[in-house]
Amino acid sequence: MRKFLLKLGLDLVAVLPLAVVQVLGAFLDLLAYIGSKQYRSLFKPQYAAVVKSRNLPFELWKAVRASGMLFSDSLWIWRNPKKALHLVEVQGWNIVESAINEGHGLVMLTPNLGGFEIIPRVLAQHFPATILYRPSRQNWLNEIVEEGRAYPNMHFVPTNLNGVRQMTRALTRGEAIGILPDQVPSGGEGVWVLFLEGRPTQHLYLQGWQTEITRP
Repeated sequence: MRKFLLKLGLDLVAVLPLAVVQVLGAFLDLLAYIGSKQYRSLFKPQYAAVVKSRNLPFELWKAVRASGMLFSDSLWIWRNPKKALHLVEVQGWNIVESAINEGHGLVMLTPNLGGFEIIPRVLAQHFPATILYRPSRQNWLNEIVEEGRAYPNMHFVPTNLNGVRQMTRALTRGEAIGILPDQVPSGGEGVWVLFLEGRPTQHLYLQGWQTEITRP
C-alpha cells in the first residue's frame, strides 16, 4: 500500500508545475514539524546551531518550509529531469571541464540538499558520473528511488566496499564521482568528525576507501 501511494504521489508531482509542488512540500513539512515531536527535536537544535555559527537571523518557520521544498524538488526532478535541466544555471563550468580533462577523475562533495538530485544529471550531459548513496532498508522504497534516479550516464552505487571499489575504478578511468559528506555510516564504520559547536553529528563514509586507493 505504501509503495502504491508513493508512486501515486510521484505521478501527481510529475504533472504539476514546480511552483505548486514546492508549495505542497512546504505545507507538508510544516504539518510534519507541528505534528512530530521527534522531528522537532532533530530539526530545531540543528537549525539553531547553524544560525548561531553563521550569525544568521533566526527564521525557523522559513527553514521548515524550505526543508519541505527541498524534498518536493527532488521528487519533481525524478519525474521531470529534462524540464529541471532547462531551469539550471551553471557557473564556472570551465573549472569542471579543466579538472576532468586532466584525466585523473573528478571528486565532488555535495551536501544532501535538493541540488544533489540535479547535479549528477548536469554532469551526465557531459561525462559519466558515479554517485555514492545509502540504500534504504526497505526493498520497496529502494525500487522507487532507483527508478526515480535512473538516468543515462549516471551510476548509483551503495555505501559499502563494493560501492567504494566501483568509485575507485571510475576515478581510474578519469570519470566523475559524487559523495555526500553527510552520509550516515553504520555502527563502527566511517570516520566521525566534530561539527557544529563540537557535536559529532557530521560524518564521512570512508570505510574501505584507504584500502582501495592504496592497493597496487
